[in-house]
Amino acid sequence: MQDTSQLKRGLSVRHIRFMALGSAIGTGLFYGSAGAIKAAGPAVLLAYMIGGAAVFMVMRALGEMAVNRSTPGSFSYYATHYLGPLAGFLTGWTYVFEMLVVCLADVTAFGIYMKLWFPHVDQWIWVLSIVFFIGAINLCNVKVFGEMEFWLSIIKVVAIIAMIVGGFAIMKMGFTQEAGYTAVLSNLWQHGGFMPNGIAGIIASFTIVIFAFGGIEVIGITASEAKNPEKSIPRAINAVPLRILLFYVLTLFVLMCIYPWDQVGQDGSPFVKIFSELGFDYAAHILNIVVITAAISAINSDIFGAGRMMYGMAQEKQAPAFFTKLTKNGVPWVTVVVMSGVLLIGVVLNYLIPEDIFVKIASLATFATVWVWLMILLAQYTMRRKMSAEEAKKLKFPVPFWPVAPVLTIAFMAFVIGVLGYFPNTRVALYVGIVWIALLTISYYLWVKKPGNKAIQ
Repeated sequence: MQDTSQLKRGLSVRHIRFMALGSAIGTGLFYGSAGAIKAAGPAVLLAYMIGGAAVFMVMRALGEMAVNRSTPGSFSYYATHYLGPLAGFLTGWTYVFEMLVVCLADVTAFGIYMKLWFPHVDQWIWVLSIVFFIGAINLCNVKVFGEMEFWLSIIKVVAIIAMIVGGFAIMKMGFTQEAGYTAVLSNLWQHGGFMPNGIAGIIASFTIVIFAFGGIEVIGITASEAKNPEKSIPRAINAVPLRILLFYVLTLFVLMCIYPWDQVGQDGSPFVKIFSELGFDYAAHILNIVVITAAISAINSDIFGAGRMMYGMAQEKQAPAFFTKLTKNGVPWVTVVVMSGVLLIGVVLNYLIPEDIFVKIASLATFATVWVWLMILLAQYTMRRKMSAEEAKKLKFPVPFWPVAPVLTIAFMAFVIGVLGYFPNTRVALYVGIVWIALLTISYYLWVKKPGNKAIQ
């Protein structure tokens, strides 16, 4: 099918692959992982494995649809055409909400990271500066954007690999720090056991685990700007989830071996704090550069994804028509400006409640992420159910283990939404999520589905 999008096809396989890495390997690993470790102990490794398997199935479901029909707006379009216009409207705007909330978490983390070097500078000042910088980058030609994202992601991927190798070297040497902690494998079970908080701890950690993986679905958004989506999308999808899973599991494995899990704090990146307390001051400063790069990279990808989603929804008459306005380089500039403007809320929040903002934002992002993933899975399931056996055989990138794996993943996503409501510290996220969906539904019937309505002006 010919692509009628005005967006420029300037993204190569490496751009797409590293954009997904950039979006999903960021604050969730370098900062949020401390909360997941606190909840589950070393058993958090199991939570990341389970979450990684679920993410892979979500990405394969999205990939099947994206290769079959690449379009601006991606999964909002698929939800609209396979589940109905209301589902598409809810999915698209909830993804935008997800990206905004994740960006708020990332700009907050950026402000926290900068405190290592500038402890006396207010957090909100750094947040304001990064919002303006990322907004400017996203107004560039998509190829320029893709190149920047590639190099930002390269930095953190190389750093993670170096961290894993360095961690194993520290373990081999049996390094002991001043506090008396020795870097050994037995740290995984010596401090209260491998699963100190039981199954409940693993379940509680799913909130942060899913938040950490959130954003990887940007691969679907890139399909309309990929040079050869039938080849680039499958290659990116098959490579990225496994790499992210390995990075998360191996990195946290090393982290908890060289430092007792129950001593990991949440004031700054746990990676920076640990290497600093081990006496490797230069390593701590280098790592701080890396986590700052990771935050910038993730914000960059998320603003791109939300902007392209709003552009695609405007084409479907589910968002204001002016969101389709492009620069001469094919960049939807209105959506970038709107996203950057809304991110200024993060400046205000970091000024008012700099201490509590991250955990609250992360749980909100989890609800939005799971909702979007659930809609992707349901859209793919519905698409396949409507296909004849002959049509299904012609699919170029079919979901594996159909239909058992998609059904199990759908059940897992529903379970995670239930988890948000079960634990008191995340319950507010479920309430806000329900209110958000209700308000979107009302908005849809008031402004989108009005008789004779052709577009939102």
